[in-house]
Amino acid sequence: MSTDGAVALAGLPASVLLPGHDVPLGRYTTVRRLLPQRPRRMIGAWCFVDQFGPDDVLGRPGMQVPPHPHTGLQTVTWLVAGEVLHRDSLGSLQTIRPAQLNLMTSGHGIAHSEESPAEHPPLMHGLQLWVALPEEARHQPARFEHHPVLPSADIAGVTTTVVVGELGDLTSPARVHTPLLGAELLLEPGARTSLALRKDFEYGLLSLDGAADVGGTELTPGGLLYLGAERTTANIASEQGARLFLVGGEPFEEPLVMWWNFVARSDEEIRQAREEWASGDRFGTVRGYAGEALPAPALPTTRLKVRDRHGNTL
Repeated sequence: MSTDGAVALAGLPASVLLPGHDVPLGRYTTVRRLLPQRPRRMIGAWCFVDQFGPDDVLGRPGMQVPPHPHTGLQTVTWLVAGEVLHRDSLGSLQTIRPAQLNLMTSGHGIAHSEESPAEHPPLMHGLQLWVALPEEARHQPARFEHHPVLPSADIAGVTTTVVVGELGDLTSPARVHTPLLGAELLLEPGARTSLALRKDFEYGLLSLDGAADVGGTELTPGGLLYLGAERTTANIASEQGARLFLVGGEPFEEPLVMWWNFVARSDEEIRQAREEWASGDRFGTVRGYAGEALPAPALPTTRLKVRDRHGNTL
């Protein structure tokens, strides 16, 4: 491995191991942010990946994220352990548990809260990811989906669950708006697999639990392995067992501005969204949460920069 984390194997693009960094989320939760990063802002339309836990929340509040707004994106919540109660301004009230999918599509605007129920399991562990919406979808009405059962298969000690998109013969019922993939891979000790990948997709892998060898690179929790595009296979093995999450998609070519909880196309759109959250317009009201909504942070005095998927300013 070179000093920049890149590994090139014969006939394959270089993979890059990107370390995450810790970010406080609310009063009680710290997450490991894996996307966006300076070297890699997106993988397909995936523009944001936070990994949390495993955290001991026995006798503690657990996750407590007050009502806050979103626009221009989808949120994907995936749990390994624990429970999260979702409320939103559409009136949705849904508890998510491990191996289930909460998919919230903000469209033009939605608000939601996320909290551990008063009686909750002792561990909290999972992912929250964002998907950037393309132009034709980002102005549509908001919606919420809960999928308690997702397609999965167990082959040679590897259980594959497709969360969004399709992999092999498995297709998720979740509705997305660009060619996309999100899948959990649970490897038993000693398991190995060769994943068939789409050459027109780019991919990344993270570990939720355990260590795995991915084409000669060791992957452990806390980092994101960018596999690049042009691949048709990924060879994965784990001696002690591992739980991995695969993200992928067709490269997203629309330029974006990301600030706070908004994904937009210009500085002006971000400022308008912030103003409308502060004034109580556009995003609706989350009812039933025992606390105040999150105020928006102050905007920078300079214009927010529009960037392409590589991080280049436009």
